[in-house]
Amino acid sequence: MNHLGDANLRTRTLRFMALLAADTDDQLAWLSEREVETKDVVEELELLGRVTECLAERGAFEPGNLPDLRAIGQRLGEIDAARRAGLWADALADDPAWDDIRPLARRFLLTTLGDWRQPLPRPVRP
Repeated sequence: MNHLGDANLRTRTLRFMALLAADTDDQLAWLSEREVETKDVVEELELLGRVTECLAERGAFEPGNLPDLRAIGQRLGEIDAARRAGLWADALADDPAWDDIRPLARRFLLTTLGDWRQPLPRPVRP
């Protein structure tokens, strides 16, 4: 890793993956005080997927970390616009895509950190 920004983006990716990997009840508890739009989550994940490819080229992630991120990106691409509307808490309960993404995020964290159980991101205050 040769850029301070790379370390920041790596940390951001790992924190977001921790949220995706968490059990549904833990995700919903985390979301209980937030109104997070599903489309925003999808857009963030799509961006992190593209950024992580570059981070791997610069050594911030191992190439072996990328297949699960690519699989997450592929599954996200299958979520149509109608299912991207509304709150993510509702989508977690109703859309099976998130049940498919959860084990991919867990496998990514397991490959990257050795354990998928990570602390959830701290809330960002306005």
